[in-house]
Amino acid sequence: MNYKANSIDEYLDSIPQDRKEVMIKLRNIFSESLPQGFSESFQYNMITYVVPFHIYPNGYHVDSNTPLPFISLASQKNHIAIYHLALYMKKDLLYWFTKAYQDLNINKLDMGKSCIRFKNINKIPFDLIKELAKKISVEEYIKIYEESRIR
Repeated sequence: MNYKANSIDEYLDSIPQDRKEVMIKLRNIFSESLPQGFSESFQYNMITYVVPFHIYPNGYHVDSNTPLPFISLASQKNHIAIYHLALYMKKDLLYWFTKAYQDLNINKLDMGKSCIRFKNINKIPFDLIKELAKKISVEEYIKIYEESRIR
């Protein structure tokens, strides 16, 4: 869904209550668990955790006026999505996550290149998401981002 919003609060106010509760819980997980240096913003009509300009002044290669995105959180039409940009850049992280998810035996992992989709909001592995959030520092993310740009 494309909710009309100009801020995180407006965005959260515009989504259905059952999803709102889950989105707030995920937002809190990212806010509390991401390593120091990432900051919360509202980009591309999603809650996004970015590398701020004072740490990475180059910004995002797609738009250098935009801070480098790391993780985004969105309520889509049929699912809640977490876009974790390092998952497709760092193969060992992707392997760890898919294995850990599979070991939980919740349901089949629904995932795109960097998008993790949760169609059933009652089966979101919050502890695993929290662990994933802690896995990469700002410095490591910048390094793998820059390496991926060279390829």
